[in-house]
Amino acid sequence: MEKQHIRPKHSGSKQLFENPLLEKLSRTHIAIPVSLFFLTGMVLLYFAFTYAVLDNVVILSLFLVGFFGFTFIEYWVHRSIYHIEPTTEARSKFQYIAHGVHHEYPKDKTRLAMPPVIAVLVVGLLFSISYFALNNYAFAFFPGFIWGYASYLLVHYCVHAYPPPKNFMKMLWVNHAVHHYKDGNSVFGVSSPIWDYVFGTMDTMDKNKVQENL
Repeated sequence: MEKQHIRPKHSGSKQLFENPLLEKLSRTHIAIPVSLFFLTGMVLLYFAFTYAVLDNVVILSLFLVGFFGFTFIEYWVHRSIYHIEPTTEARSKFQYIAHGVHHEYPKDKTRLAMPPVIAVLVVGLLFSISYFALNNYAFAFFPGFIWGYASYLLVHYCVHAYPPPKNFMKMLWVNHAVHHYKDGNSVFGVSSPIWDYVFGTMDTMDKNKVQENL
């Protein structure tokens, strides 16, 4: 099955499910997951400082490792899962529901983040894995990871909902515009371009043409 190019629409939305409850659950206001993740991170940090018996330097170090580590997960998930090759009908359907609909309707603000129900399950699973691997150190590592996730959501929302700023942050808008409107097989990093440079997926086009359209 060939990979089809999805032509982005500049307005509107798409109904994914006939069931009204499923359709409602597939959408979210960005404030819900962002608030949930930041608050969860704060609670876990409280446990790290008060109950986990960890040195403050260790907590800060693990927090930063978790925060930076998320940038790689963001890149890997976007490239390997959200842009999975649709070699079967099932994979094609999964790719469209998980991410393709966002490429078709990039301005749909209700689908700029994972639905809260799924996000809670994923975060719970990831924390369980972290705790199994790191024990009490997870209370310092995972807040950084989940705050990295919340920061990514904020950046992703802003680049779709607002015009680019007139400072160094503008490059995030340009990079993501290249991914959506020029080449969906490049520039997978949203909150950070570092892994695109590491793995050679940073588009080398003259980005001045993209900036003119922002």
